[in-house]
Amino acid sequence: MFRRASGWGTLCSMARPVWNGTISFGLIAIPVKLFHAVSKKSVSFNQLDDRSMSRIKLKKVSADTGEDVPDEHIVKGYEVTKGNYVVVDPDELEPFIPSATKSIDLEEFVDLTEIDPVLFDTAFIVAPEKTPKPYKLLALAMEESGKVAIGRFVMRQKQYVAAIRAVDGLLMLSTMVFAEEVVSPTVIEELSTLDSVEVTAKEVKMAEALVESLSAEFDHAKYHDDYRKSVLELIDQKASGEEFQALAPSKPTTPVVDLMAALEASVKAAKDARKRHPATGETPETAKVTELASSKPAKTRARKSA
Repeated sequence: MFRRASGWGTLCSMARPVWNGTISFGLIAIPVKLFHAVSKKSVSFNQLDDRSMSRIKLKKVSADTGEDVPDEHIVKGYEVTKGNYVVVDPDELEPFIPSATKSIDLEEFVDLTEIDPVLFDTAFIVAPEKTPKPYKLLALAMEESGKVAIGRFVMRQKQYVAAIRAVDGLLMLSTMVFAEEVVSPTVIEELSTLDSVEVTAKEVKMAEALVESLSAEFDHAKYHDDYRKSVLELIDQKASGEEFQALAPSKPTTPVVDLMAALEASVKAAKDARKRHPATGETPETAKVTELASSKPAKTRARKSA
């Protein structure tokens, strides 16, 4: 039911657990460790004084006077109305902090299709600790049943709801956002215009043909952060004293005027591209598809917003 992502690496000796405890359900307790499943890659910059190239430091100052505020005079405050705060002492928050039970308490098993992907937050790899047999038994049982375990646990003084699923004999844990944190589409005014939009059966058929012509088996490894790669190349060039050649700005695309004409042209271009690249499924006309997806239809006509 689940497939391991092609970009997965392996847990190496340098990987360090961020949490350890047990998975508990019924009378069974399985000792486990959690490791980050994702290592975000980005390029970070420091703010510098261009006169001396020294680092810029941020200071804690009063918004009213601009003077430095010592740590002993900094308190926590919640703004109840504009400019009015309720001060809360850390000791007053202490009773509400969940106790670190070191246990992931499984409450139910559900189908993955019942969980909206928007609910998933941070992913972790679950690894066995001490006794691997109960871990492997749970992973195989979950994989055979196709079920996802839902439970709660505490990490760094915060309570989480988590979904645990089996992938190729391993257990993956994803923390989940709470229901009150999910934004309702009803608060987005732009979505209310969809009810008045008319779409013909012919347009739907043509759109389906475009989707079919671009369908492929998902390969996550072929997607890369081109921006990060370009920035690192720029840094390497500047660090080695090379002159940087800025790329010419891309030409703006022509706005979509006729939706049906755009659909037909996109389907043809996608099919032609597949003939040229049958192995990879790469389509140079992806930009046209993106343009189509972002166009705003009005009955049978559409005009792309600038």
